[in-house]
Amino acid sequence: MRMVFDAKDQYPSQWAAIESIASKIGCTGETLRKWVRQGERDSGVRPGPTTTEQLRIKELEREVRELRKTNEILKLASAYFAQAEFDRQLKK
Repeated sequence: MRMVFDAKDQYPSQWAAIESIASKIGCTGETLRKWVRQGERDSGVRPGPTTTEQLRIKELEREVRELRKTNEILKLASAYFAQAEFDRQLKK
């Protein structure tokens, strides 16, 4: 990615630099373009979530999923015990 930034003046466009460098490092131009775009976001040149922010978002999404599962389990348990209490009171 740094190579693209350093070589930008040697090519007519950033994409031309990306295509040339991608073939030299053994990846596709699109892959390198994505890395460059993320590097630009990380350095504040391009708007959008940084790598750190993306990782935090994934972590929070995972936490939300776990909390939703836990909440559903607690709802089911609450309903089960409420029914058991109701049944117990009816038997009195």
